[in-house]
Amino acid sequence: MRRHPAYKGAKIGRHRRPALTTFNTGIAMRSASITRTTAETSIEVEVNLDGTGRYDNQTGVGFFDHMLDQLSRHSLIDMTVRAKGDYHIDDHHTVEDTGIALGQAIAQALGDKKGINRYGHFALAMDETQVGCALDLSARPFLVWNIAFPSAKIGTFDTELVREFFQALAMHGGITLHLDLKHGFNSHHIAETTFKACARALRMAVETDPRMASALPSTKGAL
Repeated sequence: MRRHPAYKGAKIGRHRRPALTTFNTGIAMRSASITRTTAETSIEVEVNLDGTGRYDNQTGVGFFDHMLDQLSRHSLIDMTVRAKGDYHIDDHHTVEDTGIALGQAIAQALGDKKGINRYGHFALAMDETQVGCALDLSARPFLVWNIAFPSAKIGTFDTELVREFFQALAMHGGITLHLDLKHGFNSHHIAETTFKACARALRMAVETDPRMASALPSTKGAL
């Protein structure tokens, strides 16, 4: 995988600790790399939570790449994804396993979670469509899904795979994730608005508050 400069020194591995890359500013960058290989797929993911929304996503599923690009750009999380799957069957395993690896990478990059906002919410409009997202980086994964697509496919992409991706992202990222469609009748718009709303909420949640730099955002003292 071609590496973005922000990932210099980061190692790929499922159980690696967060890679901290320091630039001239002296600020530690929260980044992580994950590789996941099964009999069905081979996935490599790199993320930098303190990025600028740079992306290089190649999964072999064109519409899904477009959605991952939106997730990166609007969350400001630098993201590189390489995926190969059993496309002769369908795209299900590729999309789901990418969600698993991406969730693991985000959870790993968050480290001990000290100083993060933890919560994020956003209501996003795109033409006739409006989707709301509320999330909690709680380490208590849960998905509430109130999104319905009027068509079974967007081109050759199965719309049911949008839910499969977010289910995997939430379960393996330790995210309590609520997604609600308020308006919309175009399946492409609904999918894209869902990814963008999640991205903006995620951007809010992973950002740090200097007033909480050494504290966890929980009265329990643990997340």
